[in-house]
Amino acid sequence: MADDTSATGVTLEGDTAVRQVLDAAVREGGVPGILAEIRDGGGQWYGTAGAADTDTGRPRGHGDRFRIGSITKTFTATVLLRLVAEGRLTLEDTVERWLPGMVTGNGHDGSAVTVRRLLDHTSGIHSHTNDQPALSRQASYTPGELVAIALSHPADFPAGTGWAYSNTNYVLAGLIVERVTGRGLAEEIADRLVRPLSLTGTSLPLGADPDLPAPHARHYTRLFSPDPGAPVHDATELETSPYWAAGGMISTVSDLTRFLAALLGGELLGPEQQREMLTMVPTADWLPRASYGLGLSRLVLPSGVPVWGMGGALFGSWSYVYGTRDGSRVVAANINADWVRGRWEDPVGLFTDLLEAGLGPAAGGVQSLD
Repeated sequence: MADDTSATGVTLEGDTAVRQVLDAAVREGGVPGILAEIRDGGGQWYGTAGAADTDTGRPRGHGDRFRIGSITKTFTATVLLRLVAEGRLTLEDTVERWLPGMVTGNGHDGSAVTVRRLLDHTSGIHSHTNDQPALSRQASYTPGELVAIALSHPADFPAGTGWAYSNTNYVLAGLIVERVTGRGLAEEIADRLVRPLSLTGTSLPLGADPDLPAPHARHYTRLFSPDPGAPVHDATELETSPYWAAGGMISTVSDLTRFLAALLGGELLGPEQQREMLTMVPTADWLPRASYGLGLSRLVLPSGVPVWGMGGALFGSWSYVYGTRDGSRVVAANINADWVRGRWEDPVGLFTDLLEAGLGPAAGGVQSLD
């Protein structure tokens, strides 16, 4: 495995600190490989450390594609908000209006769940991904089957009375996009976001396609086990239909920084929808010092600097993309693993250090908490 960090691009403030975190992730944290990019008005910088393939020692590459997990939610929410801007639905429309009869039973009530409550996780709808045995019974799943798994469990709370992260919320959001437009979610994401922004490495796989397009790193998983002795599996080929609109997309660090810079910079949404997306609600039992908007989160770094973006984890791949409020500086990173050891308890700690290095005070992150 290649341990030395490699980097290229223009010199940006803070890139040395980011480089040190990348190197430590491999040397101390034991991740197979890590990749990061900083985008700001001065240009782009990227760095890599470790291996894309632990058998061959092939290093990670700037153009590596990887599974982005819940960063998919930001794409789904952006498409929905663009439809709201076009007057094709409102955030106060109910799930029952667009998906009649789908959300009912066990305390779930689609007539009380609005589009807004789906997007900010205040719906109370149980997350289907909490039922892993149910997701192990067949080779692939339709969105309707995922919703049925969720509804076989009691609602977490009455709609609008609490907060709980639920992947089913975004499966329903994806279904609403398809009902409103009459087109597939993958087509809407491609036409509204991917092609206009020239995100050449970004896609939502169709159906049960398990392939990860080249170039890519191998994706290594310990099935999210904290046990350092847990066996490592290769999850590069992965059938992602259980995650779909909530976590099924593939991207690159360059595409992610371009997308988030455009989103936070006001290129993708009008002022009203931008305000709605960035209206945060308190979270519970989620990331430290976090609040959540509509498909986008706000973190306050240990240094006190606020950043906006999203993280995502899927078997063998963990990614973060966060930036300044105006999108003038954005950092994206990926590890081709779902663990870390050493001074970090979990990958969240590793990525927090990386965001501090790339967006914290040393990198000019001196924004107000307002």
